[in-house]
Amino acid sequence: MSIKKVYLLRHGQTDFNLQGIIQGSGVDSSLNSTGREQARLFFASYQHVPFDKIYTSVLQRSIQSVQGFIDLGIPHEKHAGLNEICWGSREGTRVTPEEDAYYFDTLQKWQDGEINVRIEGGESPQDVADRQQVFLDILLSRPEEKTVLICMHGRAMRVLLCKLMNYPLQCMDIFEHHNLCLYQLYYTGSMFSIHRHMDIAHLKPMF
Repeated sequence: MSIKKVYLLRHGQTDFNLQGIIQGSGVDSSLNSTGREQARLFFASYQHVPFDKIYTSVLQRSIQSVQGFIDLGIPHEKHAGLNEICWGSREGTRVTPEEDAYYFDTLQKWQDGEINVRIEGGESPQDVADRQQVFLDILLSRPEEKTVLICMHGRAMRVLLCKLMNYPLQCMDIFEHHNLCLYQLYYTGSMFSIHRHMDIAHLKPMF
């Protein structure tokens, strides 16, 4: 049985992450010094893996997080379907429970199953899942790519993991994430299984 191995990463830290500012798909921030070190440590730990293809969003923080592998000459494709959710009016702002009840009420509605609710000017989880389907169709149509590296974004990654595991989108918050964390999945041709969950062992030198 042929198995496709998928290494799914969240991008490294940016200054906006550090400051608690929402980025979304409309803020194209770059990695900060910590994020670049996280990327270096991941590369040091996984450069031996024979990746057939690298997939990233079109946003620079995802590309910079796997630049070491791209520099090896591994084929790389950017897909807007992997971009972070659009947070609409909240992008570029610092959000706390005390300052923005509307934002946190929206997150609660998603957990309650209202997956078509959007932040003003933004996307719903269902919108993200729909645009990710185009990328998934491409990924699953290429059996010759036996080992792939995907780098994307926290909320969008939660949505994608729900799709891969056939979970309802309202369950997406069970998939925790950390900057430059790894989910490793195997695809047998009919289903995905998770073999590593929010793995940050490669970042231990930083702690």
